Amino acid sequence: MYINFWYAADWSHNLTTAPRKVRMLGHDIVLFRDSQGRAHALSDTCIHRGASLSEGKVKGDCVTCPYHGWHFNGEGHVRKIPSLGPGSENRVPQRGRIDAYPVEERYGLIHVFLGDLPAAERPPILEVPEYGQPGWRHTIMDYAWESNYERNIENGLDPAHNEFVHPTHGYSGEKEDYKVGDPTIENTPWGFGFMLNFQAPPIKNPVMRWARNYDGDLEAGSGHVGPSNMWTKIHLTPTRWIHQYIFETPIDEYHTKIFLICMRNVLLPTWVDKIVNKRNFAIAEQDRVVIEKLKPVKTPPSRARELLMPADKVIYLYRDSLDEWTRRGWRIDTEALRKAAERGDMVYAIPSPARRETRGWVLESVPLVPASPVETGSTPLSAVKSAVKASG
Repeated sequence: MYINFWYAADWSHNLTTAPRKVRMLGHDIVLFRDSQGRAHALSDTCIHRGASLSEGKVKGDCVTCPYHGWHFNGEGHVRKIPSLGPGSENRVPQRGRIDAYPVEERYGLIHVFLGDLPAAERPPILEVPEYGQPGWRHTIMDYAWESNYERNIENGLDPAHNEFVHPTHGYSGEKEDYKVGDPTIENTPWGFGFMLNFQAPPIKNPVMRWARNYDGDLEAGSGHVGPSNMWTKIHLTPTRWIHQYIFETPIDEYHTKIFLICMRNVLLPTWVDKIVNKRNFAIAEQDRVVIEKLKPVKTPPSRARELLMPADKVIYLYRDSLDEWTRRGWRIDTEALRKAAERGDMVYAIPSPARRETRGWVLESVPLVPASPVETGSTPLSAVKSAVKASG
């Protein structure tokens, strides 16, 4: 799991007048809205005696601790300590603050930046360019899997699995001439993707069959942005498109919360929404039953422990991206985190941007895998991207 990326915490409509706890990257985060309706995200641990702030209440612009009533504002600063009596706001110790994380509400989601990078250096939120545009309609859904998010993302970057996992996408290997073609590789500063022509069987659902109504190949592909967000483009015909945007948030190493925004420029009546969601959920379930039984549960640390094929090219590039972010020192040391949880005597916080400006925090920053230079003989990711771009 990696700090310094944007993660979807929840749908905006779920955050109303009460604080709400979400678990991301193995940490509890409290969401709340202030008196102006602005969303905030803080570390959920009160620095006084360790209570969960999400069990408290929202009063004005602050979330209050349920144990001793401490008030924390949206910037994480303590604004009231009731036990000190009237005027306590003027006697808050210098260390009276907790980590507050940048929040942006976009596409109906609350996005939280979990990391300490300054604004100018942060990776982007996965864009949904069709959202709210004329001629496009969207549906939303979310679900939770007992799986490692990297396994989920690699499944989406895998063009070969469609033939065997999804009956509507392929022929289950029954065609003698089956072969994964050569994909067109796409790369951006924060990810890789592919587009590929598929030989898709006729669609049984009459509504979707009408939408397809085309004898040519089905053009489709997927790509990642950062470690856990993904786009998928499905071109039923040259002009009838379904574009999906998947925001995956690691709850921990073994559980993932998935938010799906599905855009379409075909079948625009509202009654089609249920059909689209039912189809998307069925396809997701077909993936889930395979992914949740993968061994090992997490991606093997050595690529020699899996026999990768040419069709796995983008998976390989995705792992290159993860390696670079590890070298930058952004990967959480999950083993150290797990040991602390087992001991039960330590709670960490994901570092917020304010930690680059001030010292003296009560909670320690989560352990990270130490940053390291590019190994001798290895190829920096920037060079890999340049080579991919040059090769077309």
